[in-house]
Amino acid sequence: MRFKYYAGIGSRRTPIDVQRNMTLIAQRLSRSSYCLRSGGAEGSDDAFESGAEYKQIFLPWDGFNGKKADNRQYFAPQENLDLVKKYHPNFSRLSQAGRKLMSRNSNQVLGPDLNDPVDFILCWTKDGKASGGTGQALRMAKDYNIPIFNLKNGYDDFASYMTVELLLK
Repeated sequence: MRFKYYAGIGSRRTPIDVQRNMTLIAQRLSRSSYCLRSGGAEGSDDAFESGAEYKQIFLPWDGFNGKKADNRQYFAPQENLDLVKKYHPNFSRLSQAGRKLMSRNSNQVLGPDLNDPVDFILCWTKDGKASGGTGQALRMAKDYNIPIFNLKNGYDDFASYMTVELLLK
């Protein structure tokens, strides 16, 4: 099967009703041959993952949130420190764990080998902007001209995008 890819990411504090919608959206996207890329965190990541049939989950380290890197659906990528430095506003202040957490965002956006960008990003952040850990992926996506749909700002733009996407099939 030939997949299209999206990053389903966001805050660990995403409201439960939004998480339910993320799970439903992931189910529908799987039926349209979309593969999820995410990071294995609580909240948004888990919500998308629970609905996605096809997924690539990039863990900052093996065993993160009880998930085991098995190189089929769960990956523990090498640190992409050049990309972390480029897109993180305070790289020098990041701990080793913080660098690994930020590093996995590169794979969520650009794929396992950093050469296959996602078609779009679907996320939720508390302020509707590129904030928190999700901000790293959103800054990268902006630089790569990848569409970003932040559900904090509503669902209409994403619904319109998907309608056009389906019409172009």
